[in-house]
Amino acid sequence: MTTAPTQREYFLDSIRAWLMLLGIPFHISLIYSSHTWHVNSIEPSWWLTLFNDFIHSFRMQVFFVISGYFSYMLFLRYPLKRWWKVRVERVGIPMLTAIPLLTLPQFMMLQYVKGKAENWPNLSFYEKYNTLVWELISHLWFLLVLVVMTTVSLWVFSRLRRHLSRHHEPHLANVTYTKLSLIFLLLGIAYGVIRRTLFIVYPPILSDGLFNFVVMQTLFYIPFFMLGALAFISPKLKALFTTPSWGCTVGSVLAFIAYLLNQRYGSGDAWMYETESVITMLLGLWMVNVVFALGHRLLNFKSKRVTYFVNASLFIYLVHHPLTLFFGAYITPHIHSNTLGFITGLVFVIGIAVVLYEIHLRIPLLRFLFSGKPQNKAESIKPAH
Repeated sequence: MTTAPTQREYFLDSIRAWLMLLGIPFHISLIYSSHTWHVNSIEPSWWLTLFNDFIHSFRMQVFFVISGYFSYMLFLRYPLKRWWKVRVERVGIPMLTAIPLLTLPQFMMLQYVKGKAENWPNLSFYEKYNTLVWELISHLWFLLVLVVMTTVSLWVFSRLRRHLSRHHEPHLANVTYTKLSLIFLLLGIAYGVIRRTLFIVYPPILSDGLFNFVVMQTLFYIPFFMLGALAFISPKLKALFTTPSWGCTVGSVLAFIAYLLNQRYGSGDAWMYETESVITMLLGLWMVNVVFALGHRLLNFKSKRVTYFVNASLFIYLVHHPLTLFFGAYITPHIHSNTLGFITGLVFVIGIAVVLYEIHLRIPLLRFLFSGKPQNKAESIKPAH
C-alpha cells in the first residue's frame, strides 16, 4: 500500500495557495473586462480581459489536481469515516460560515446596487430559490464541489486502494502525456455530449444553480481530482507533471488561443460551451505540467512568508469577493483609469483581507469557523507569523 511521503510537498502547498489567491486579481480584472459581471467599469480594458481569460482558462483544473493529490494522501492516514468527516469539516464549515457572514450581505448589497431590491417580491418561489442558490453559494462553489467529490471518493478511493493492494506491478508504468491527452480529449467530448443532451431535452436545468454546482461542475472537475490522486500513487505520473515539457507548453499556448477564439466568435446558442469543455479539459491537463514544473523549480522550499500565505489563502479568498464587489460598486466609478483602478483594487482588497485575517486569528471561534479545524487553546491565541 502507498504511504504518505515524509517530506512535505512545499511546492504543492505554495501552488495551491497562489491558485487560491489568483482569485483576487481574477475577480478585480473581471470588473474591467469585456465580460458582463455584477459590476463593470464604463469602458472595458483589452489587456485586463486577456488577463482575466488566462486565469479563468486553467486555474481551477490545476487546483483540483492538487486537491485530489492531498485528499488521497489523507485518505491513507485516516480510517474511512474519520477521513470523510475531517475532509468535509475542512471545506464544509468554512462554506456554511461564509454564507451568512459574507455572501448574504454581499447579495443584499448587490440588490440595491443593481436596483433590483424592489423587484424581489414579484419573483416566483422558484426564482427566489434559484437566485439565492446562485448568489449565496457564489464564489464558494468549489467548496461545495469538494464536499461532493469527497463523498463520491468514499467509494472510488476504497476500490482504488483494494485494487492497488492486489496488484503489485508498477502503477501507471506506461503513462505518457499523449495517452493522457487522448483520455482528456474524450472526457471533454463526453462532457460536451452530456451538456448538449440536457440542452436539447430540458434547457432550464442548465440554469438551475444547485444542479450546476453539484452535477455539472463536479462532472467537469472530477477527472482532475482523480488525476491528482493517481499522481500521489504513481511516482512516474508525478514526475511527468514536474518535468518541464515543451509539448505541454506549446499545447497550452495553442489551446489558450483556441479558448480566446471560441470566446470571441462562439455563440451560446450554438456549440460554444461544448467546444469550451473540450478546450479547457486539454488546456487544464497541459497546464498541470507547466504550473507543477515551474512550482517544483521555484517554490519547493520552506519559508515563513510563504507558509503565512498558505495558511491565510482560504480565508483571504473567502472574504475577497464581497470586498471586490464593494470596490467595484462604490470606488471603481471614481477612478477613470482601468489600470490604476485594477492596481488600487488589489491594494484595497488584499490590504483589508489581510487585516481581517489577522483579526480572526485572535478569535478562536472565527478561526474554527473559517478553517474547519478544532483550535488548540494555546494555539488559538498565538498569531501566525
